[in-house]
Amino acid sequence: MTNTLTSALHCAARPGTPVGSASRRLLKTLRSIIATLRERTWRERIRFRWQLRQMSKDNPHLIDDIGLTIEQVEGEIAKPCWER
Repeated sequence: MTNTLTSALHCAARPGTPVGSASRRLLKTLRSIIATLRERTWRERIRFRWQLRQMSKDNPHLIDDIGLTIEQVEGEIAKPCWER
């Protein structure tokens, strides 16, 4: 993440670029980074909840092995992807 941010700052601050343009470029780059991270996080949560759902259907005894109750699993599965 630090390398990505440093790269964004470097690209935005090209010599000869007007300050307003550099600020807009930096803001656009940062928004893109945040959107990418958010999308990646949401996909990971969707995948995790799908796997948890499959585990609860196919191998419910494993739910206890990972230290969760069926109520906790159902609560986690019911969450939308943007919730932690």
